[in-house]
Amino acid sequence: MAELRAVVMRPDLERLGRFDPERVRRRFLDSFVPSNTRVIVVDGAEVGSIAVRADADALWIEHFYLAPEWQGRGLGGAVLAAVLDDAPVGVRPGRYRLNVLQGSPARRLYERHGFVVESDDDVDVFMLRTSVS
Repeated sequence: MAELRAVVMRPDLERLGRFDPERVRRRFLDSFVPSNTRVIVVDGAEVGSIAVRADADALWIEHFYLAPEWQGRGLGGAVLAAVLDDAPVGVRPGRYRLNVLQGSPARRLYERHGFVVESDDDVDVFMLRTSVS
C-alpha cells in the first residue's frame, strides 16, 4: 500500500515540488492503522485502499488510493459512496473530513459526493461533508 501511495501521489506531489520517494512511503507507514483500512479488490487483485478514522466530531477518510489503471472508471465513486453509507455506531453520522492535494483531480470526486472546502493552504485542501437531514 505504501508503494501504491507513492505511485498515485507522485504526479501531484511533483507538480507541487514536494515529491520525495522515501518521505511519501514513510508518511503512509507512520499513519497506517490496519483496523481502519479496507483493501479494494477487483477480480482477485488488490487495486487500492481506503481508511476511515474516527475523530472527536467526524470520520476522517484517509489513504484512499486507486491504482492509476482503475481511476476514472467509477470504482472510486462506488467505494466512496459505500464508505459514506457505512458510519460506525457512536460516531456522529454523516460528518466526514478529508484532505486532498491542491490541484488534484480527486477533488472533483469528493465534490460530487457532497464535500465542500473548509480550508486550504499551499499544499492541501481540507474538505468537509455533512449529511442533509
